Amino acid sequence: MPSAAQMKIAELLKGMLRLKLFVIFSQGKGLDVTPYLADHLQYMIELEREGKLFASGPLGDPSKADGMTIVRAADEDEARRIALKDPFVIHGIRTFKIMPWTVMEGSLSVTVNFSDQTAKIA
Repeated sequence: MPSAAQMKIAELLKGMLRLKLFVIFSQGKGLDVTPYLADHLQYMIELEREGKLFASGPLGDPSKADGMTIVRAADEDEARRIALKDPFVIHGIRTFKIMPWTVMEGSLSVTVNFSDQTAKIA
């Protein structure tokens, strides 16, 4: 028989999102990213348009060129293939490690203003 704590945990978990994603933690090597930044950004935009990119951006001190990219992938192998095609990785600017991530809780707010056709995500 489950304990009271186990029952409470099960109750809290039952409606959670459980979205399976993969986080690519990229570590810069302290090299200048400028020559490859446009190609990297274009690659991220392509992933976004394909529906593969959940979120991406730099981490911490910009001069270190560290970053984090969260992707929708069927498995870790697909996430690795995505990471290996990043121009920063191809040109040796970054190394990476991948970790699976399950989104359980959080929120997303979207405001669309019809009058001027602007949108805000928070």
